[in-house]
Amino acid sequence: MEIQTFPNEIVFFDLETNVPNKTGQHFHILEFGAIIVCPRKLEELESFTTLIQPKDLSVASLRSSRLDGITRAKVTDAPSFEDVAEKIYGLLNGRIWAGHNIIRFDCVRIKEAFAEIGKAAPEPSGIIDSLGLLSDKFGKRAGNMKMASLAAYFGLGVQKHRSLDDVRMNLEVLKHCATVLFLESTLPNQLEGKWQSSSKIRTRSRSHRQIAQKAMPYTKGSSLGKMAQNVKNILNKAQGIQTLQSLIRHSHSLLR
Repeated sequence: MEIQTFPNEIVFFDLETNVPNKTGQHFHILEFGAIIVCPRKLEELESFTTLIQPKDLSVASLRSSRLDGITRAKVTDAPSFEDVAEKIYGLLNGRIWAGHNIIRFDCVRIKEAFAEIGKAAPEPSGIIDSLGLLSDKFGKRAGNMKMASLAAYFGLGVQKHRSLDDVRMNLEVLKHCATVLFLESTLPNQLEGKWQSSSKIRTRSRSHRQIAQKAMPYTKGSSLGKMAQNVKNILNKAQGIQTLQSLIRHSHSLLR
């Protein structure tokens, strides 16, 4: 049977796993979540998520420090990875893979999980790792570049550390970062560095348990559309530049 592939579609995916706390203990997938995204409109076309029961239930925590965290009770009656492997393969194989820190973590765990059940792992047509991409293109303006920090920077809420929620947050973070980079590229002398000083949020340092202030790109509660409209007004008043519509047609090159 011919395996269908979708080389131009992007699948954002995320894994939740146990945290090994014993010598020789491995990572076990406890949840898989993915959304398929149209690359032209960045619209979500399909989604899938499932909890996964590890072979050794003891690797799953009895309790979770997070409000909706994954516990042993939640995965006890979940399907095994082998039960959902065909679905996961169909979602991933032949598509562009996207996610945050997926090259070093999620891609490795997927290959390990398929090897464990003796099946061929899915292969991507390309990989977009937003951790490396944004570290290079967006810099350290959002702090440590973890998804939680990026989401806080843009006022997108608290990261839930649940697979489907996290991939949707990942897509929104990329949209926001791309918009800021696009706007900065139009009038670099006027806009670069301006977003950081517009407002502040407060975050807690784990190591020192202190409250620290982080810069926000725009006031909390305002939308990205309002920010874009403000800059559109600036562009319309600017002298000797292309029209906004002309610039938008070339915005796809920003994150290449």
